[in-house]
Amino acid sequence: MLALFTATMQPTPGPSAAPAAAPAPTARVLVSLATYNEAGNLRPLAEAIRATVPSVDLLVVDDNSPDGTGKLADEMAREMPGVFVIHRSGKLGLGTAIIAAMKFAVERGYDYYINLDADFSHPPRFIPALLGGMTGDRAVDVMIGSRYIPGGGVEGEFGPRRKFMSTGVNLYARLFLGLHTRDNSGSFRCYRVSKLAKINFSWVRSRGYSFQEEILFWCQRVGCTFDETPILFENRRAGASKLHAGEAVKALEIMFALGVDRLIGKLPDAR
Repeated sequence: MLALFTATMQPTPGPSAAPAAAPAPTARVLVSLATYNEAGNLRPLAEAIRATVPSVDLLVVDDNSPDGTGKLADEMAREMPGVFVIHRSGKLGLGTAIIAAMKFAVERGYDYYINLDADFSHPPRFIPALLGGMTGDRAVDVMIGSRYIPGGGVEGEFGPRRKFMSTGVNLYARLFLGLHTRDNSGSFRCYRVSKLAKINFSWVRSRGYSFQEEILFWCQRVGCTFDETPILFENRRAGASKLHAGEAVKALEIMFALGVDRLIGKLPDAR
């Protein structure tokens, strides 16, 4: 099923409140959830997304979760119109899961693609604000849900180590990749699919969490414009985090290599 969505919004007074509404064009929107052991979060999150933006399509990309998340996703696809599932053979990395979803959006002709984490750390109430950045006089190609602009932030536990990792990765992204946005490591974003179609995904080197910074780099290379809207990042409701220090180190390595290749003109012509 290819759903229709009428996005409506005005700038939100703050991230804790649901965005207000104003008319916007009809658009086809895909929301993806990359899952590994998220059985406790998947159904309530999907229901919360549909309660906020009822007509979006949902795509679950599951990496053969031992806890039965994939089976639950199949049940939801049978029960809920506009829910799709991609099953993968194992834990292949967050970056490749998002690429699979992006390709799905391109191939099915969606207008906008939204990704959010499958653990409730990205509250669905901010989705209308992301979609609001895609239309109007100040429309952009990538709208980022940002923790690091006024009005954004983190609720709950965000320890010194995790804060250091996030700060370091974002600093590197601006320094080596030439990005100007503040929150380059979060995955809560809306993309214009016609711009994603210009990216050759074979260029992407990241397989894990460093994908978040790298995909913004390639979006920039194909001419995307960017903006940020404040969100509150919340603690996951169920399950365990998959993020660890090794992911941050790998992200820094990839950004450094991309930055060097950018400096010496070794990157493919993306325009």
